[in-house]
Amino acid sequence: MRHDLLRNMAWRYVAGESVEDAIAVAQTLNSQGLRVTLDHLGESVTSATEAAAAADDYLHLLDEIAAAPADANISLKLTQLGLDVDPALAHFNLSRVLERARLHGRRLKLPDDEIFVRIDMESSAYTDRTLSLHAALWDAGARNVGVVLQAALYRTGQDTASALERGVRVRLCKGAYLEPAPVAHPAKSSVDRAYAELAEQLLLHGRYPAFATHDERLIHHIQDIARRERISPDRFELQMLFGIRRDLQLRLARQGYRVRVYVPYGRQWYPYLARRLAERPANVAFFLSAFARESLLSRSARSAGAT
Repeated sequence: MRHDLLRNMAWRYVAGESVEDAIAVAQTLNSQGLRVTLDHLGESVTSATEAAAAADDYLHLLDEIAAAPADANISLKLTQLGLDVDPALAHFNLSRVLERARLHGRRLKLPDDEIFVRIDMESSAYTDRTLSLHAALWDAGARNVGVVLQAALYRTGQDTASALERGVRVRLCKGAYLEPAPVAHPAKSSVDRAYAELAEQLLLHGRYPAFATHDERLIHHIQDIARRERISPDRFELQMLFGIRRDLQLRLARQGYRVRVYVPYGRQWYPYLARRLAERPANVAFFLSAFARESLLSRSARSAGAT
């Protein structure tokens, strides 16, 4: 019973276990005017064999995106590709993924001839290694790869300035990890202020920035800056998690904003959900309130349809 309840809860935030599940969800979201980024869930690997298998999974995902086709790019974590085993291994595996993404992009004649790949940011213990690996690929000419920066970290102002100088595409998020006091803002209000300041810098000077947040105050802040500076909605994205504030996602899309939904899938859904809940105590209340809100909206819709 308990496992069934958790699985039912997970399917609100995870597309399913297979790549076919992920593509089906992506196409449904596309039909509603929403873009998608797909993430094949997995744990940090401990061998080159596991890292190669994870890279192969992403190659298969890219093949399926191109075959569908779906308006989707991909997000991945470097620890899945072998970062903890050897940074050179992660570099090799990510290079394979980027080349496949470029191949399909050229064939489909996508903007910039590429399917975009986003490197997710993990805890602060990985920030330097993640940005260093990205920089090596960038210096080698890879342009279909971007990074995620976390407003919660004190260092992100400097990292943002570096990304702006190089023209790197950035997704800004608050940061879900529970970080030690020396490296991160201790209070939510401080994180929100940092996010607002960084968002303005990225809007004014960034290359197609993405803003990952469900915080309507910050979304309004971004909209206000865009209106004030006459920045059109096609020059940035608003990004949200699958299953959370679907009403807001659809409303923003109807208003003409580019909204991209982060859609995870895979057999490792249980660790994903558990980690999301455990990383910060506030996440428990966040997911439970989102679950209750979505359940209420579903019941209301069914009631309206029955009358």
